Amino acid sequence: MVSYASLGKTLVFLDVETTGLDTKQCDIIQLAAISGDRTFNVYMMPQVAIDEGAMEVNGFSVSDGALLLCGRAMPTVTLPEALTSFLGFLWSLEQPVLLAAHNARHFAKPVLDRALLRCSLNWQFQQLGSRFLDTLPLSRALHPGLDSHSLVNLLGYFLRRHYNAHDGFEDARALQDLYNCWNPRQEIVDNFLY
Repeated sequence: MVSYASLGKTLVFLDVETTGLDTKQCDIIQLAAISGDRTFNVYMMPQVAIDEGAMEVNGFSVSDGALLLCGRAMPTVTLPEALTSFLGFLWSLEQPVLLAAHNARHFAKPVLDRALLRCSLNWQFQQLGSRFLDTLPLSRALHPGLDSHSLVNLLGYFLRRHYNAHDGFEDARALQDLYNCWNPRQEIVDNFLY
């Protein structure tokens, strides 16, 4: 497990793939998280249509009642099942946990909050007492001279690695690897917690 020892928290890197970019309307298609060698990854059948732009970026589509990723059918669970399993995953880790996501504040957190509320699981999530770390502004603060702070560019720049971007699990793993490479000081990280 990745520990943020100075705060006494376990770091959990997460990513969501969705039907679009509108946080008030999009559905979660994939929810993935990683903490050290502990992993979580589920797919859900969306209740709203996948935007054309989202399809081009993440490769998800729906056909004949199946969720497809680059044309391959993926096993799905319902949103309540996915979120209940995710909460179980978080509770299985050393408490408390700190959830880290790239663009957490403006995308991952609002999407996850809305889904938890929709499934009446927001209270259970709040019991974790988890805070979020947004690694996008953290990256900008740590490395202001970079032209792009996308995960793809950051992973290529710092780790000389390319990966299957916009796959939720691969994005979460890339973020964990980047964070470990950066090893930022607590006083900097504290500016991006909420």
